[in-house]
Amino acid sequence: MTTRQTRLPARRTVLALLTALGSLAGAALAGAAPAGAAAAAVDIAPGVVYETFDFQAARGPVRAHVLTVDLRRPGVRLDLLYPGAVAARSTVSRLADGQGAVAGVNGDFFNITETQHPGVEATGASVGPAVASGRTLKGAVPDGQRFGPALPPGTSTRDVFGVGVDRRARLDSLALDGSVTTAAGRVPLGGLNQYALPVGSVGAFTADWGNASRVRATCGTDTERAAPCSADTHEVTIRQGRVVTTDPRPGGGPIAPGTTVLVGREAGAQWLRELAVGDAVRVHHRLVASRSRIPYRFAVGGYPVLSDGEPLPGLDDRTAAVRSAVGLASGGRRVLLLSLDGSPEYRAGLTIAELADVLRRLGADDAFSLDGGGSSTLVARDPGAGTVTVRNHPAGGAERPVPNGIGVFSGP
Repeated sequence: MTTRQTRLPARRTVLALLTALGSLAGAALAGAAPAGAAAAAVDIAPGVVYETFDFQAARGPVRAHVLTVDLRRPGVRLDLLYPGAVAARSTVSRLADGQGAVAGVNGDFFNITETQHPGVEATGASVGPAVASGRTLKGAVPDGQRFGPALPPGTSTRDVFGVGVDRRARLDSLALDGSVTTAAGRVPLGGLNQYALPVGSVGAFTADWGNASRVRATCGTDTERAAPCSADTHEVTIRQGRVVTTDPRPGGGPIAPGTTVLVGREAGAQWLRELAVGDAVRVHHRLVASRSRIPYRFAVGGYPVLSDGEPLPGLDDRTAAVRSAVGLASGGRRVLLLSLDGSPEYRAGLTIAELADVLRRLGADDAFSLDGGGSSTLVARDPGAGTVTVRNHPAGGAERPVPNGIGVFSGP
């Protein structure tokens, strides 16, 4: 492996960060970086640099692993890492190697457990919207159904970090716009490949969903994840624009390409019960961005913590944890992927407020929190290697399977 010392501008950034973050712990850091605080930077690929640095935060020492990705470089791009299905999980290293990424970090929060619903299995599906290689995979669950820490005021499960076809990274909000149309009328589509549907809605599941049971989609309410599963459900399978089967309870197993399964709860279930085998049905869906008219090539869920260089109001400044995040700089042309080390000596972690400040001091104008804790994983290849290596120490002692991540790709 070949390494080089960090370029002077980057070195100054790290030194400034190390000095300034001393205030988080209530004392300055002796005016300079402690010995061994900043590691040599490594060129993973043209336009992709990996480095680590240590600093003292309010609750103890922290080690950060950072990938700097220059989207201005030809051939450098970001895309969604995922295991080929929404309701499936794999480790970041397997996902990166399977898709040929040179580096990557874990992505969105996800449906990790179902202790409140006996007999219902967790799907492993992510919370927010997801777009992979320009194709919409899923929409966002209701805010009250999300897993993860409390959302900052003014944010929602629809928030995404993404990259448009213009190769610029940005933060946005993606809402599902869809409908189900029959001879009897039309209803709005309440979900797409989601582990939770809004109360009273109809949701669509496609081959992108995977093998997991669709029962979980009818559990909980828009405001209470632990609420009981609905007793009023119905499912309809559509193939070539016609109803082919109906069932009073959501099923599971793979969905064939070109087939759509509609799941209804409460009022949505009542509407679906009016359909019979052979009826014509048209299903339409797309994700609509609230801030940009640029189509997204890639998008992943999480929540914003920094906007135009300012932390969002109401960020948690009490709960520290191992975290992953992404920062945007240079008008969305430069991306910082960060994951904290979860080894015992660094596990004190950062609060969300501290995380936003770290990314701001690293030069980010906007920043976005990803899943953390045992999910936080950053991988990167050694120069010339064909596979990635896990660079941080996951807090659980080994990589946790996750539903998606952010992959860094370099090449034609």
